[in-house]
Amino acid sequence: MSRRPQCRPHLLARLRQSRAGATIIEFAIVAPVLIVMLLGFFDTAHTLYMKAQLNGLLQKAARDSTLQDMSTAAGEATLDANITRQVKALAKNATVTPTRRFYRNYNDAAAKVPESWNDTNGDKVCDNNESFTDTNGNGVWDADGGDGGSTSSTPGGGAQDRTIYTVKVSYPHLFPIWKFIGTSNTVSLSATAVLANQPYSDQSSYSATPQTLHCT
Repeated sequence: MSRRPQCRPHLLARLRQSRAGATIIEFAIVAPVLIVMLLGFFDTAHTLYMKAQLNGLLQKAARDSTLQDMSTAAGEATLDANITRQVKALAKNATVTPTRRFYRNYNDAAAKVPESWNDTNGDKVCDNNESFTDTNGNGVWDADGGDGGSTSSTPGGGAQDRTIYTVKVSYPHLFPIWKFIGTSNTVSLSATAVLANQPYSDQSSYSATPQTLHCT
């Protein structure tokens, strides 16, 4: 008659005290957290790098835009294309949106006071055929008191004007960190420069008797 093998007490004790495989289990617990932290670090570093590069690109483009031959629509389109190309070299899926506004002096640029209008409905916006004083003569009501864009005869401003040049950039996160922390997949950056246009001619003056127009 055969006898069943019995576990020896010292074998059970050895099994209870064994640490074999503990390192693998600990690594399996810690690894996901470590990977997420590393992805977050790399993504944040890339965002900071993009911000620094955008500021540098904007400063150069803004300085170039103050030159006389760059105040035309064609010249500004060239500058915008250059900055867009260089941003996309760092983030190929980026959306780049440059804008310009110009003012007569730094005080106006800082204040951004809207052109006066008759706010009949009290919504603090010129609309519904409300009348406004077209101080800068560009034919539209400017909520920030500035001028620029397709409605202006000089999109980048005239001589000695203060130009606010802003570039907004958005692109998907470099790493899918947003999935783990519940944020948006899009990184949004912007940079702004305020410079004075070179006095290649005398600064023009707004009309002494500005027109009264109506908002749509």
